[in-house]
Amino acid sequence: LAVKRSRVRAPLSPPEKPCLCKALFSSNISTVRLRHPVVKQNQGIQALYTLCFYCDFWMRLPFGRRFFEGDIMYGLKTSAAFDSAHFLKDYNGKCANIHGHRWVIEAEISGEELQNDGEKCGMLLDFSDFKASLKSLADEFDHALIIEINSLKENTLNALKVEGFRVIEVPFRPTAENFARYFYQRLSSNRLPVSVVTVYETPQNCACYKEND
Repeated sequence: LAVKRSRVRAPLSPPEKPCLCKALFSSNISTVRLRHPVVKQNQGIQALYTLCFYCDFWMRLPFGRRFFEGDIMYGLKTSAAFDSAHFLKDYNGKCANIHGHRWVIEAEISGEELQNDGEKCGMLLDFSDFKASLKSLADEFDHALIIEINSLKENTLNALKVEGFRVIEVPFRPTAENFARYFYQRLSSNRLPVSVVTVYETPQNCACYKEND
């Protein structure tokens, strides 16, 4: 009669010191289960202790920390506002008429490292520099009529300019979506690590723009 032998696993003892997987397991269990090569659904605390070997291995690799945690990012957010008018040519609705908004631009920047020396030590970017960059963009459009190029007849446009009205022509339809992209690209061209720009037409309505890495 053959006797089938089964291996009895000794209980796993907790790690001597906290490991990355323990921190992740306690703070965001779904992230661990999805990302870790060992942890699967409903394996419970026992699986936690089997992770330490893997954590030690993966954390020694350059990309190991990102494998478990994703990108570690700091972020800053600021806003600026301007008052201007626009209209949407060939739009079937009220916005086909000239009307005004208090536009609010909300910009976010992000980065993995803080500055480590000088007066800006511990900062991602000096808020003063960030706010100044965004405010200068907002001021360019303040108290003006913003129109898409070729959306007004030449005689109408010239008449407005003769009367001294400030008219700004842009190479896009002046929607919140297009403005969000425009401001994103302008800030990026100033070498700011922009992650997303949001433009509000009203306190309730806004459009966002961001680009994939």
